Amino acid sequence: MRLLLRFLGFLFALGTIVFVVGGAVAAYFVWKYSQDLPDYTQLQTYEPPVMTRIHAADGSLLAEYAKERRLYLPIQNIPDLVKDAFISAEDKNFYSHGGIDVTGIGRAAYAFLQNYGSGRRPQGASTITQQVAKNFLLTNEVSLDRKVKEALLALRMERAYSKDKILELYLNEIYLGIGSYGVAAASLLYFDKSVNELTIAEAAYLAALPKGPNNYHPFRRHDAAVERRNWVIDRMAENGYITADQAEKAKATDLAVTVRPTGAHIFSAEYFAEEVRREIFERYGEDKLYGGGLSVRTTLNPKLQQMAKKALLDGLTRYDEQRGYRGAITGIEVSGDWGARLADVRAFSDIPWRLAVVLEANADMARIGLQPQRDRSGQLPDQREVGVITADGVKWALRGRKGVNTVLKAGDVVYVEPVDGKADQWRLRQQPKIEGALLAMDPWTGRVLAMAGGFSFDESQFNRATQAQRQPGSSFKPFVYASAIDNGYTPSSIVLDAPFELNQAGQATWRPENYSGKFYGPQTLRFGLEQSRNVMTVRLANDLGMPVIADYAKRFGIYDNLLPVLSMALGAGETTVMRMAGGYSMFANGGRRIKPTLIDRVQDRYGKTIYKHDERECRGCDAAQWQDQPEPTLIDRREQVLDPMTAYQMVSMMEGVVQRGTGTALKALGKPVAGKSGTTNEEKDAWFVGFTPDMVVAVYLGFDTPKPMGKGSTGGLISAPVVRDFMQVALADRPAVPFRVPPGMKLIRINPKSGQRAGPGEKSILEAFKPGTAPPGDYYSIVGATDASGRPTTVSPDADRAIGNSGTGGLY
Repeated sequence: MRLLLRFLGFLFALGTIVFVVGGAVAAYFVWKYSQDLPDYTQLQTYEPPVMTRIHAADGSLLAEYAKERRLYLPIQNIPDLVKDAFISAEDKNFYSHGGIDVTGIGRAAYAFLQNYGSGRRPQGASTITQQVAKNFLLTNEVSLDRKVKEALLALRMERAYSKDKILELYLNEIYLGIGSYGVAAASLLYFDKSVNELTIAEAAYLAALPKGPNNYHPFRRHDAAVERRNWVIDRMAENGYITADQAEKAKATDLAVTVRPTGAHIFSAEYFAEEVRREIFERYGEDKLYGGGLSVRTTLNPKLQQMAKKALLDGLTRYDEQRGYRGAITGIEVSGDWGARLADVRAFSDIPWRLAVVLEANADMARIGLQPQRDRSGQLPDQREVGVITADGVKWALRGRKGVNTVLKAGDVVYVEPVDGKADQWRLRQQPKIEGALLAMDPWTGRVLAMAGGFSFDESQFNRATQAQRQPGSSFKPFVYASAIDNGYTPSSIVLDAPFELNQAGQATWRPENYSGKFYGPQTLRFGLEQSRNVMTVRLANDLGMPVIADYAKRFGIYDNLLPVLSMALGAGETTVMRMAGGYSMFANGGRRIKPTLIDRVQDRYGKTIYKHDERECRGCDAAQWQDQPEPTLIDRREQVLDPMTAYQMVSMMEGVVQRGTGTALKALGKPVAGKSGTTNEEKDAWFVGFTPDMVVAVYLGFDTPKPMGKGSTGGLISAPVVRDFMQVALADRPAVPFRVPPGMKLIRINPKSGQRAGPGEKSILEAFKPGTAPPGDYYSIVGATDASGRPTTVSPDADRAIGNSGTGGLY
């Protein structure tokens, strides 16, 4: 008995020693690992990278940009269903343990012993708290050191933060595959839903992903994904979050995942979205763009955008098809499964055409097979879609030939477009070689309402509305004429349209010509602009002085530093479609400076406005309630770059361009509209800028590498119809609003040829004059005509108008 007591005493002493030594060793290791633990208090102010979202003017989502697709949600905004799913899948004892789950560690240790030596990755026993510690503060290194630090951090975090705060960090940080981080972004990406709309099955699938998103990919690993999802559903039922009946119904549903696109979300708005992305990048930098959680409200009108895309595409196609058919894109074998071969031919995703292969062709029609689309797993549909192209569908390509089979043959891969109202009938299309741009703007604010930067963004991301520097040709003339009218001329002032020579030192003499090759003698300023007379414009510029015109061009934002040589008065400098639209906007709005913009407002991740385009002050807009106070007023401090009367005179003259000049294609609109065409040497660039009181539309067409487009390819003939087609639909539901006449402007009927007041029964037009500038009498001076002594010549309105063609008159 005494011996037994001694033995027990020995064991007790040994146990005490072991306990003390073990405690000391444990304390040492805790102390050691605690020395270089990361500072977990930084989690209190943690701001994770959050995606930037771009919205159209109507609030619809335009694009999202992120390196880590994440939307941060406070825990209060995450539904219980989602929390329950993740807790069931990852840490069922989350709300009861202190940071470490002892039972979980036991399970992991047992599994480790079973798999020892097999090379398998050890089973994790990490709680949600430990995962937060690892994801935020540690690495993914598989080591004892990392596990010890993870456990220590978890214990400390549990003392410092509430369970809800820890769960909030976890649910917003966790990686859930396909570039998405956090439950909010994953919900949108996988199901195009907010987290509040998720079903049991959908929430369970998201909760299945943290273990390995690639292992449960919804398309490549579909069966494994369903199996894991169902396991999570069973755990939710086991933990009492859902009933057994709900679990069975959820498991019976298909894994219906439709991955949300990551590019532009509004069809045809790719150029606009990319331009906004570039601007945000330049303004705030890469980190803010891809992780700052910015909310950007743009100026884009989605309906107008689709109209703009179609109008430009139709214009490019119209020009291209008039030049003939160039042949098939490529050819494939049509025997067997032609669909698989056709599916491998790259098609542009942002045009409303389809790729098709000709299966057979005869004189009357061609039978075609349409390109099938692969699903997310790469599989093709079982059925193949077919249709026909009739003779009407290839009419433009025949060019004197007869029979569809003279254009198409079996195996040809071509683009086709559906024929409206005719099932299974298609028309032949081809990718145009010419390019161009269309931009629509609100002239009062500078807000860009629509932008089409080319045929296909999928083909080329070069935005011809903002990046292409092209010569505007005669579409620059209104700025020359505006500088003249602002400096003493009137629309009825007479300018000589006669040969003009300029001797250039060391170079050939410059002799500008009109497009027609003829001269028309003394003509009014209005006539010169309406008919786009080059020589009249050069004489006017020479009289004013090019420094004056360069100053006006800078005021209107067309050029920053226009070279002060006379050829620049004819639009020989280079500018962009956006700049031209902005310049014309200042005519339409009465001469107020506007700054073209694609962005209305930018807010940071907390909703604070950090940028607003509209800088006007609204006095009285912040009133809490109506108490019979004066109505709010907008204080507009924008610079007046042009006399409002001059602006209206220019508008009136450009209305004449549409009614009688080079813009008659727009007469079909039947509404007040003004504009000006522009064509450069050898028809390398064709422009038209048209505007109503509330919308400016600028169009440019030309080859990316400038080359002649062919005789007759003028702005009035190929670009003006594009403006017309767009305005036809864009303004269809808008009333015809006349241009606003400034107070004090005098409207007087004059003879359009002489520029003098019209007599009884004479042909006349209503001309706008500033007070005191209307024609007073029967005689006038011709700019450029001189007598023998070199003084300006005074001529009667009945003087011989052949003066220009005779070669007489002053040359200066």
